[in-house]
Parts: sequence; C-alpha cells; structure tokens
Amino acid sequence: MIRLSNIRKSFKIGNTQTEVLKGIDLEIKKGEFVAIIGQSGSGKSTLMNILGCLDTATSGSYELDGKDISKFNKDELSYLRLKKFGFIFQRYNLLSSNDTKSNVALPGIYAGMQKNDRLNRAKELLAKLGLESKIDTMPNYLSGGQQQRVSIARALMNGGEILLCDEPTGALDSASGLMVMQILKDLHKDGHTIIIVTHDKDIASWANRIIEIKDGNIIKDEIKSDETYENRSKNISIESNFQAFKDRLIESFIMSVSAIKTHKLRSFLTMLGIIIGIASVICVVALAKGSEQKILASINSMGTNTITMNLGKNFGDRNAKKLKDFSIESYKMLEGLSFVDYATPRINSSGLLTYGSKNIDASLRSGSENLLSVSGVSIISGRDFELDDLIFSRSNIIIDNLAQKELFDGVDPIGKTIIFNKQPFTIIGVGYKDPGSFGADNITVYLPYTTVANKLTGQQNIRSIVVKINEKVNTQVAESGLIEAMSSIRGEKDFFTINSDTIRQTVQSTVNTMGLLISGVAFISLMVGGIGVMNIMLVSVFERTKEIGIRMAIGAKSRDILLQFLIEAILLCAIGGVIGVAVAYLVGAIVNSISTEFSMIFSVASIIIAIVVSSLIGIIFGYIPAQNASKLNPIDALLRD
Repeated sequence: MIRLSNIRKSFKIGNTQTEVLKGIDLEIKKGEFVAIIGQSGSGKSTLMNILGCLDTATSGSYELDGKDISKFNKDELSYLRLKKFGFIFQRYNLLSSNDTKSNVALPGIYAGMQKNDRLNRAKELLAKLGLESKIDTMPNYLSGGQQQRVSIARALMNGGEILLCDEPTGALDSASGLMVMQILKDLHKDGHTIIIVTHDKDIASWANRIIEIKDGNIIKDEIKSDETYENRSKNISIESNFQAFKDRLIESFIMSVSAIKTHKLRSFLTMLGIIIGIASVICVVALAKGSEQKILASINSMGTNTITMNLGKNFGDRNAKKLKDFSIESYKMLEGLSFVDYATPRINSSGLLTYGSKNIDASLRSGSENLLSVSGVSIISGRDFELDDLIFSRSNIIIDNLAQKELFDGVDPIGKTIIFNKQPFTIIGVGYKDPGSFGADNITVYLPYTTVANKLTGQQNIRSIVVKINEKVNTQVAESGLIEAMSSIRGEKDFFTINSDTIRQTVQSTVNTMGLLISGVAFISLMVGGIGVMNIMLVSVFERTKEIGIRMAIGAKSRDILLQFLIEAILLCAIGGVIGVAVAYLVGAIVNSISTEFSMIFSVASIIIAIVVSSLIGIIFGYIPAQNASKLNPIDALLRD
C-alpha cells in the first residue's frame, strides 16, 4: 500500500541545513498495525507527516497504491488527505467554536456530503465510541479521553482507510490511554491501516509491527505478527458539485460570522473606516441632490426655457440707469417671433400693504397676463390675470399665500379690497410660491404692468423683459435670435440676457463637480478603511493558523481556505457598508427635522453603489491575507501555537 524509497528531509535553521530523514526505505501493507518509535528528534514525527501528505520530502519517492505522489501538487495532496487518511493528534486539534458533531462532520463538508448525511454519520460514529450523549457539547466541556474519541470519530468520517496517530495517548491518563488504544485495536480489526508514532514502548506493543528510528534512519523493523484484516469500513465518495460547493460556502460563512462575533470590538473598529467612508459618500450625494433641488427650484421660479433681458452690461452696471427703457413695441415684437411662446415686461417695486388695521411690507411684481407663469407661481384660489385686465388697467391684484396668511388668516380674501402704496385694489386670486424659489420668504403681490404705470408710478419704466421660449427650440439658439432682434430695434446691444437653462446646466455641473470632489475625499476614507481590514485580516490569519492547519489536515483545499478568509473580509466591509447607510439615514433624518428649507435627498442608486463598493473593498483588501492563509504549509500551520 505504501512504499518509500530513499526519502530524505532537510530543514534550514538559520544558516544551517539540518537533515532529519536520511534515506528512509519503507513498505507498509494494507491492513497493518504499525508503530514507529524513537526518541525526540529522531525524525519519527517528520516521517509520519510525510506519510500523511502533511509535509513533502526533500528528495526520494513516495508511492501510495502504486502511484508516485511525491510530485503531487497541494490540491492533489489535499484530496489524498480527504479520501485516504484520518489523523489522530496528541492534542486532539478540535475546533473550539464547533460542537462535537460539527467537529466530526467537518471532513464531510470538504467531501461534498449532504448536510443530513454527514450529521447522521457523525452521530453514528460518536455513538459507536460511547459519546452519543455529547453530540451537542463544545470541546472545552469534554475530558481529554472524550476529546480524543471525538478526534478518532473525525478521522473515520470519510472512511479513514489509513489512520495516522501522533502520540494518541500522550495527553491522556492511563485509563483513557488504554481506552483509546483498545479503540485503535478494534479499528485495526475492521480493516483500517493503523500507523502510530510514539516514544512509549508500551503503546508500541499494541502494534503488530514496530519500526524504530534513530537520527533519521530506521535501525529496527520488527514484525510481531502478519495479522491483517480486510477493510470493512465505509468509505465516502468524494463529491464535486454545486451542492458540495454550497455547503463549503455556508461553512465558510458560519466560521466568518463566528470569528467576527468572537472579536466584536476589534471587528467594529475595523469597520469604522468603511462606515465613515460609506456614510460620507451617501451624505455627500444626498446633500448634493438637496442643494441641486433647492437651486433648481429657485431657477424654476424664473420659469423654464425662459430668457430674461435686462438693461446694462451686467448686474451692478452704474450706467444702466442712463439707458432708455424697453418700449412696449419691442416687447410686443419679441412676442411675435416664431420661436417665442409669449413675453412679458417685468417691473419690480415694493411698498406697504394694508388691510383693515394690519400693515405689512410687500414686494411688487408686475407684468402681462403671463406674469405668474414666468414667475413660477400657481393660482390656488380665484383666477389669474386676463388680457382685459391689462387693456383697461384694472385695479385687480393677486396676493401670495404668505400675504393671505398674514392678513386673511381663516378668511377668504377673494373680492376683498386691499391698499397698496395708498391705492385700493381688488383681490382676484391667491398665488402659491415654491418654498425653494427665490424670494419665497418675502410677501409678494402681483399687478398688471399697465395698472402700475397708470395708477401707481405714472410712467412705464420697463427695465426688464422675460421671454418664454418654445420647448422644441434650443434656448441658446433662441437667445442669439433674441439678442439680434432687440439689438436691431435699439440700434445697439446695451442689454444683457439671463438664460434659465444655461444657469440650470451650470448649477448641475457645479453640484456634480463638488459632489465628485467630496466623494473623492470619502473614497480616501474607504481606502483607509480597506487597509484597516487588510491589517486585521492578516492578524486573523496569524491567530488562526492552527485552525487553518487542522482544516488542511482533514482535506480542505487551498481554495477552501481562501474562500473562508475572503468571505470574512467581505462580511466585515458589507456590514460596515450597511451600518454606514444607516448612519447616513440617521444624519439625514436629523438634518431634515432641523431644517425646514433644506432637505437631504437620498438616492437608491447611491446606496446600492455604496454597498457594492464596500464589498469590492473587502474582496480587494481581503484577498492578500486570504491568499497568504491558503498558501500555508499544513504541517507548519499545525505546529504554530
């Protein structure tokens, strides 16, 4: 069954090369009970590790069932450990986070057994070893003898055709040691090939063949009996399918959750950078959207697809007052252009608004019958201006909802007479201004511009014209047409234009730029958080090196170890991302409850992206530690304290 030819093994300690095995030649038949004895440092444990594919020889050949496995890669050796070997260690090497049945069933996960099948087999094996009452007990609550029996059950999980026992009674009292040896003797009768490594000659006497090793050489090979037995144990077929992968994935997930729960504070501190980064990104996007909405609402109050003409070179031009006003004819001419829906002169002023004994300051806006439309004001009661109101300069006025609240709280104002700048006007409507628009906090009244000219000011001072452009026309092209038309009327371009759509585009571009800038800062926070995750995962790999060795010894492949630690890193970042989203919403709720004029607007897309990004960070920064774990040599991992 086993043939070793000229097996040598060397270790480099410092600058010194030490040869532990010096050309071992050995054959072991199927069904033998072999004891390898020798003093500490003789090389017996190294020989057993090579036999069990936990370690590889420096040179020489190793044939198992006629196949030379000395050139097998890591995954091929893992497969052999999974299918052929069962390990019984001196210190049991049980996973403290798993109960008894889960420890025994663990090799079945890597073998691709169905969950119910592997748990039933684990219970069956434990029952045969007298531990049926301990199937749900954690290892720390078992005696040494009981833990060793659990270790034996685990070794038999996938069949355990060859059982490798490293000082199986070394940590047990005499009674427990005898029980373990009797179990091994019975397993030998069931046809298992038993190989024991021990320094105790009394333990070795249980074997049918005793091999003594000293200074890396076999010095004695005594066969007490040729007694062998046909293997009657149940060998498990190794499955490689989606179900097997799913079970390994679930096991990795459970172990990752357990590791995070074990180190709650450390895990939280690790996630803190991710939490801050994700919360920052979402809050920045929400703030940007809130700001954009508020600013665009203000622009909408000027009307969409509108172009405003003002006298002068720009706002604040001192010479603007010297320029002649826009004429009624020029405004009418603009209204007649094919790409213009309508135009309105706009005259702004202010004055005292009086009703009964109440006096309030108010702003005045006047224009044509389209004044409210271009001002972003909607009628909530009464009616809008009509063309006759302008033609006959009627004393009809429209007040806004703020004026209604101040002067007519609980009373219908339609038809009431109100005084503005000592002139009486009849209220025909109440308008509503968007809370985010310019001047939303100011009380405003609206009059036909002809009424203002004939009954308030006595002159038609048209200093501004607002033009509504047809939706199908490009506003920039229309703006050029308007400038050309007005310049031809006035003889020169002594005015400037404000294009609402251009302002909108500028605002959106500015908001997006600021969002990208602040998101860049938040991304740096995410990167810092990712580095923190990588550092903690490296620590976690170091702390759990022995666990990695145990899993490799029972058949876990490199990809299984890689998957386990990668899932843990992704979990840390994903949980951090979810908490970050919750923190962002909490901040948003606080801001929105405090501020009545400004709100944070959350985007589902930004939340999804945040979660995805945090998971990607887990993958990217968790890969290196996970890969380091998967590359560990099984025996080096097992020997790490």
